[in-house]
Amino acid sequence: MVWLEWRAVSGEGESLSNFLGNALDSVRRGALDAARRALPQRCELCAAPSGALLVCPACLRSLPRLGPRCPVCALPTPGGEVCGRCLAQPPPFAATLAAFAYAFPVDRLMHAFKYHGRLALAEWAAAAILAERRRRCPALPPDRLIALPLSRERQRERGYNQAYEIGRAVARQLQVPLVRHGIRRDRASPPQAALPWSERAKNVRGAFVCELDLAGMSVAVIDDVMTTGASLAEFAKTLKAAGATRVENWIVARTLPPAV
Repeated sequence: MVWLEWRAVSGEGESLSNFLGNALDSVRRGALDAARRALPQRCELCAAPSGALLVCPACLRSLPRLGPRCPVCALPTPGGEVCGRCLAQPPPFAATLAAFAYAFPVDRLMHAFKYHGRLALAEWAAAAILAERRRRCPALPPDRLIALPLSRERQRERGYNQAYEIGRAVARQLQVPLVRHGIRRDRASPPQAALPWSERAKNVRGAFVCELDLAGMSVAVIDDVMTTGASLAEFAKTLKAAGATRVENWIVARTLPPAV
């Protein structure tokens, strides 16, 4: 086990690590699909019968979408152009792909997934990200997918990293390696949700460590919700310091600031 972990951190064992992870994920996915076929679902929002779907088509159509937005930070702009803030102070990430606005009832779905163990919603979240990616007619897929890491304390408390659960489903669909080792959140800090927007960048400064060589690679960072973008900006800075040439954010929902 120690040998495998060292190989994965050094980059030599990444293929083996991803192979084993994908094999286990395939078994898990098969079991989930079989369970859904045997036990038809009820919609997470309206409780109507939804077949094998977690959210019924009617509820899915009603979810809050983002209109024209800045391609860098995903905040609204009149014509979908880059916003003034990103022009004046370009963040370390190059683009943000967001499937929904973080508003009712998407907030209910994310809360159930993040805090109440509704891990099946990872599949729904991944499908939403990939549908948004198809709508934007992207170029080539990234070289690596990386889930925004949680601190060891936060992951132990929650039992899982919701971003990693989404990332596994996205990686399986795109056939792009999902990084499993060598990147971590080095220290616990107060939850971002508990802090004013103005304090969030300071709260995550220096929080992440990357021990991988990402030289020449493009990377997509997976997360559930983007609020100020402070955590994602700090993480992108860490990845670029490790050699990544391009970092994008792929998120389920984007919080709109109070003034918007």
